Amino acid sequence: MTNPYAVLGVDESADQDTIKKAFKKLARKYHPDRNSSSGAGERFIEINTAYDILGDPEKRKLYDEFGDVSLRPGFNAEQARAWGAGPRSPFGHQGSPLGDFPGGFKFHGAGGMEDILGSMFGSGPQQQRRETRGPNRQVEVTIDFMKSVLGSEDSIRLSQPDGRVETIKFRIPAGVKSGGVLTLKGHGMPPAGGGPCGDLKIRLNIGKHPHLRRIEAKDLEMDVPITILEAMKGATITIPTPTGLVKVNIPAGVSSHVRLRLKGRGIQVPVPGDLYVDCRPVLPKSTDAGVFQAAQRLEEADIGNLRGKIRI
Repeated sequence: MTNPYAVLGVDESADQDTIKKAFKKLARKYHPDRNSSSGAGERFIEINTAYDILGDPEKRKLYDEFGDVSLRPGFNAEQARAWGAGPRSPFGHQGSPLGDFPGGFKFHGAGGMEDILGSMFGSGPQQQRRETRGPNRQVEVTIDFMKSVLGSEDSIRLSQPDGRVETIKFRIPAGVKSGGVLTLKGHGMPPAGGGPCGDLKIRLNIGKHPHLRRIEAKDLEMDVPITILEAMKGATITIPTPTGLVKVNIPAGVSSHVRLRLKGRGIQVPVPGDLYVDCRPVLPKSTDAGVFQAAQRLEEADIGNLRGKIRI
């Protein structure tokens, strides 16, 4: 294949950020949704193939050491090194692979070479070679917060190199986090020479929720406003949770630092997490004289020295 560094237009010393930026720039330019010119689809596949190699540190390391030969199905790096393979050449020298072999060995005819290739690449003259898979395809999708809490199904529409737009459904497991990657086998890019497609890698971003927040692997928290009277006397209130409405008993004298635990109302993994409710007493917005008179009576109540324990 064409040198992947040349395809992406980066130096061989480029770091991963530089490679990723180059890939995104070229992918946008040649994406079938934006570029209908002749050859754009093939160029898009070539760009994805190059990034599939250089975007994976392990694949890149092997390519830097062995070149194109490292991309063959079943390639065995240890066996290749044992045979004296070197950088960008399957046999570490520029001579004919049917000539002298490092270590003083000679090969006469293609039969012996097939055996060597078979041991290095997981195939031999008696084995059927596996088809080369296409490169993986990577996309980012932002999903609703509640889908990450309950688990759900979603779908994306992807333009294919041949111009088709395909709708692909996928399952979102409960508990997935931002940055999590779902792999859909066989939904990646087709190889240039024909064969099975690579995989589709979906990187998930979780949207924010106006009330719920994730605090642990499977626990959630939320603020619940209550009135001054509810805080003083206690009350039974109804609040929404990810799994439905729940009645909650507010103890008398509750303050804003009190946290109530609702077991099993958090993220719905096989053993569900918990939902923690922070009660937040809310002051009335009214400036009516009667409200101030009521506040004055509260001020005169026996609440002690509120700031007496503060020390600096």
